[in-house]
Amino acid sequence: MTRLIAALFLMFAFAAGTAPQTAFAQAYPPNAMGVTMGHWHLNSRDPEATKKILVAMGGTAMKNGNFQIVKFPGVFVFLNLGANAAPATGGTVGTVVNHVGFLVPNVQEAMAKWKAAGVPVVPGGNGRKDQAFVTTPDGLRIEILEDKTQTIPIRHHHIHFYVPQDQIPKIQAWYAKFFGAKPGMRGTNVAADIPGANLSFSKTDTPTVGTKGHVLDHIGFDVKNLDNFCKNLQAQGVKIERPYTKNANGTGICFVSDPWGTYIELNERPKPLG
Repeated sequence: MTRLIAALFLMFAFAAGTAPQTAFAQAYPPNAMGVTMGHWHLNSRDPEATKKILVAMGGTAMKNGNFQIVKFPGVFVFLNLGANAAPATGGTVGTVVNHVGFLVPNVQEAMAKWKAAGVPVVPGGNGRKDQAFVTTPDGLRIEILEDKTQTIPIRHHHIHFYVPQDQIPKIQAWYAKFFGAKPGMRGTNVAADIPGANLSFSKTDTPTVGTKGHVLDHIGFDVKNLDNFCKNLQAQGVKIERPYTKNANGTGICFVSDPWGTYIELNERPKPLG
């Protein structure tokens, strides 16, 4: 059992978007506000097709109750919503979260392997060899970037928000204030980091819509002391979509929305998922 736990710690040690990869003795802890990356929750029209793609990319399939999940270092990808949920109305492009991203050690090698496995992967823009994109049949857009120093095949990297130019400083400040994200830059992108994810913010001149009801219905953060955390958010005017409750398995849960339409699930789990 000790060896198993150590192996899990090693796997998740690479979860942080910009953290040094030498710090892998244990799972990335939450930041000072108790927040760490948790999951993407898809509203997939065809969970089996999406699962096949994500597993071919290096994820591991699992189940949790009625949910089908594919786990990667740094993120759990839930493939379906609960019973009786309406099918997704569209993909990620056109929503405030335009795409999500992974890192691999070598993009060209990953592309060749994935193409052979039937993954719908295409080269990056402007002839870049260190970038690629995967788009699932129901429109989840995934950017693949390269980190030659990475020692595992794939890991979670970023969530990329598209907002008007004048909103970029505001969305960066919002995630810093309410989730403790550390402001910074990712290349030319204004960004903010939480353990396990870089939150990137880019300009769009095209109006976007909220994520709820689309293929990436919501993103999820795991949070310590969630009941108090949600009360503090509400006291500061954050839109609470679903007040704090506990599920039958003891998981604390709360839903909020950011001012740009990103639907966010917050969880406090009695034991680690998976």
